[in-house]
Amino acid sequence: MYAVVIPLVALVALVTERGASPTAAAWVLGLCGAGQTLGRTLYATLARHTGVTTRTVTLIVAGGATTAALVLTPGPYPLLLLLAIAAGMVRGNLTLLQATAVTGRWGPFASAIAHFAGAALAGEPEGYPALFGPLAGISVGARLRPRRPSDADGMGAGRDQARGSRCRSTSSALCSREGE
Repeated sequence: MYAVVIPLVALVALVTERGASPTAAAWVLGLCGAGQTLGRTLYATLARHTGVTTRTVTLIVAGGATTAALVLTPGPYPLLLLLAIAAGMVRGNLTLLQATAVTGRWGPFASAIAHFAGAALAGEPEGYPALFGPLAGISVGARLRPRRPSDADGMGAGRDQARGSRCRSTSSALCSREGE
């Protein structure tokens, strides 16, 4: 989550460090917000076609990809606008995913401290551009983590249903806790 949340919070700082005016940076942030709204409207379709594990991995990897694109693209400004919209779309989906899977696994605290952590980690001398690279790597690294055999179906909560659990939760972590 940090690899997606921190870059959007720091987007204005990143774009201004790349030479954009404060007004231009504000437009980037505003259009990123529009992308978040668009992403939220598309979440139901994504949820219908994917299990929670697949959805989580896909969105985290997409977040890492958009973060990497932002760090590797110094310009031109219109391209940064498009990347900000794409990053916003991913973040919009992650907002709704968080309401189900992420909060059930890691709790709301993990998201709450992202804003503070981003500012603290972006210290000088390299600033925000140097922060975005490692965050993109963290997202990609999360995808490379070995999956548990019970997640092989990509459905997460499906393993509890296979065991006979009556869990109806969209979060496999919540299903696991209910079955204990």
